[in-house]
Amino acid sequence: MQSRTPASRTGRPRSAAADAAILAATREALVELGWSGLTLSDVAIRAGVAKTTLYRRWAGKNELVVDAVAELFDELRVPDRGSLAADIEGVVLQFAAILARPEARSGLMAVVAEATRDEALRERIRASIVDRQKHLVLAGRARAQARGELPAETDAGRTARAADLIFDMVAGAVVHRTLVSAEPADEEWVHGFTRVLLSGLAAAGSA
Repeated sequence: MQSRTPASRTGRPRSAAADAAILAATREALVELGWSGLTLSDVAIRAGVAKTTLYRRWAGKNELVVDAVAELFDELRVPDRGSLAADIEGVVLQFAAILARPEARSGLMAVVAEATRDEALRERIRASIVDRQKHLVLAGRARAQARGELPAETDAGRTARAADLIFDMVAGAVVHRTLVSAEPADEEWVHGFTRVLLSGLAAAGSA
């Protein structure tokens, strides 16, 4: 599993157990207190660590919340449901379910808002959440190509660009549906969205 926290600083070794406790405590505080009520002092108490332990690992509240939310998205998997359409529907439903969780919803919306005036935070969101999940698109495409549902792609650059575009389309649509429009991304909506997405993929493949 990928590293879920910032690189270690010079000093005593990192404790994976402490990291896990801190991130879990952060999500717990997000549910109970919301973004505005969350403090590093409260997280430290909940996690059973010293406040200085948090500051050795995270520069501040924004970075801590990004990593706590990023850990939720690490739960995403591309299910093997027998077809590209079914696989897409499966992962989109998982994504929507994560966004429906109060800790993900409040944490993600807060850090995105903060990132509008903080380039370093935007980069952290890209690295910790967005880039870390793009492997899902590559895995899904590879499986569909092996089934013969999509043509093989030999141009690595084109593959990477296509993965970026597909990820942006899926993530953008689900985030807008669940967090902006506040509408359910239920099976009916996911089925319709998948049909539209696949029609675009088919057109791109024949271009």
